[in-house]
Amino acid sequence: MPWREVSKMDARREFVRLAGLEGANRRELRRRFGIHPDAGSVRRGWSGDAPELADRSRRPHSSPARTAEATEPAIVAIRDAHPGMGARKLAHCVKRDGVRPPAVLAVHEVLRRHGPILPPQGAGSADQRFEKEAANLLWQMDFKGWIRLASRELMVPRFDGHGGYAASLSACSGVL
Repeated sequence: MPWREVSKMDARREFVRLAGLEGANRRELRRRFGIHPDAGSVRRGWSGDAPELADRSRRPHSSPARTAEATEPAIVAIRDAHPGMGARKLAHCVKRDGVRPPAVLAVHEVLRRHGPILPPQGAGSADQRFEKEAANLLWQMDFKGWIRLASRELMVPRFDGHGGYAASLSACSGVL
């Protein structure tokens, strides 16, 4: 049996038509059409061409915490005059000028939206492995603190590039 192709609007019209029938089991219809139980209410008088069936934007009607439109150009103007300033210092400058400053993260988002923030340029990601074919071909370390030996000397821990542990000979030369 071939698949029956149905557009969203056709499926919505079919749901409204079936839900409007006398004695319709709306819970079963919601399950059949893949509609959440809290959604899919059908009002009286709905027809298959109701504008309520069309997709609606999920964007909020208002954003009361959004940065004021007058504040954004002020932030960008200060940044243009002082390109080395970061978001924290820009927020302080806006406050000093008598404008209620947004949060530091909001200042950063304003700069990102208007272009002065550029992505960092570097050599790439740090996912390159440093494993070598044999031990002691590459030495590297992460300093996590000093280790006190039994002789009360302090030692720096080191790990070689092969995944093994190697003690720093300069730090524990009298112990070996």
